[in-house]
Amino acid sequence: MKYLFRIILLIVVIAGLSACTASPNALESMADAEGAIAGFWLGLWHGFTALFTFIVSLFNDNVGVYEAHNNGGWYNFGFILGVMMFFGGSNEGGKRAYSRR
Repeated sequence: MKYLFRIILLIVVIAGLSACTASPNALESMADAEGAIAGFWLGLWHGFTALFTFIVSLFNDNVGVYEAHNNGGWYNFGFILGVMMFFGGSNEGGKRAYSRR
């Protein structure tokens, strides 16, 4: 019984981890219906507004958090930078560590 539980737990963990793997974006570098491809600046804006967009996306199926029609690395960099700017990045952690000394 204990052996069977371990096997089932291992299968669940492997399935859970495989669900977290990244997959390629088939729409990268492809224009959307308006002919636009999201770049760094739009990625920065999307990252900055990600929390609000996520909340709206829970109630509206037509709203997405992340633009699939993007130019790849620069959009991703802008998105992450925008998220870090909105949530304070490492600046607050640095202030707390400095104030403890």
